[in-house]
Amino acid sequence: MASAWKGFITFGLISIPVKLYPAARSARVGLHQLHSVCKTRLRQPLFCPTCNRIVDRSEVVKGYEYEDGKYVLIDPEEIKKITPESARAMEILAFVKQSEIDPLFFDSSYFIVPDDQGKKAYKLLLKTMEDKDRVAIAKITMHQREYTTFLRPYDHGIALHTMYFANEIRQAPGYGQLDNVKLSPQEIKLADQLVDNLSEKFQLNKYHDEFETRLRALIESKQKGREVAAAPRPARAPVIDIMSALKKSLERTEARKSSLRSAKAAAAHEKRTRRKAS
Repeated sequence: MASAWKGFITFGLISIPVKLYPAARSARVGLHQLHSVCKTRLRQPLFCPTCNRIVDRSEVVKGYEYEDGKYVLIDPEEIKKITPESARAMEILAFVKQSEIDPLFFDSSYFIVPDDQGKKAYKLLLKTMEDKDRVAIAKITMHQREYTTFLRPYDHGIALHTMYFANEIRQAPGYGQLDNVKLSPQEIKLADQLVDNLSEKFQLNKYHDEFETRLRALIESKQKGREVAAAPRPARAPVIDIMSALKKSLERTEARKSSLRSAKAAAAHEKRTRRKAS
């Protein structure tokens, strides 16, 4: 896998040579646009309406539109001249408590991998952040943009998350305006019980994209000429009485937990029977 960035983490007078690798990426089935007549994949040409022709990529320049139809042209060499030091060196600016950072601020995630000569300093930084329960804040420039980033211990290494700036956090009309909504003690108690019944240890592998699975099955079925079965869609009744909905939800979760306990007990009994027989 090619690295997304290569440079140094500077920690006081310590310099750690590192590489960044994307920590996660979406796994999606790519559906292309085809011409319905001949089934040929359609492509987006670089077309100039003034010259009335397709242009080559070597003819493309970048520009900023400051008025309608008027642009300031930007040369790649000019971009290089204004690129800050953070394009090569990621300086740690501060350490903060992880509890002070809301996950809403996290954007893209990367793994930081040290070069051989930087492993000891890397481990020292990792251990210090683990012991102090701190997250480092640093700046980095990549893809012609400077990011403020969070560096945090993760799975025996250091993960990096680019940060959304304050002006990038949006507002939603009516969000958080719940002061006039009143809850009864019984509603709160039933909701607490429902949460308790549904509480479990987080297991990442337990969750998957059902639509993606069905899309792949659809493609496979059509390749083999089979008819596609529709996914079941349970009907949902509108919630009118919240107390009634909470009670029914509790009954369902308790029945599910009881069924799981019975299945586990049956499996354990069968296992013991096999041991005795052998």
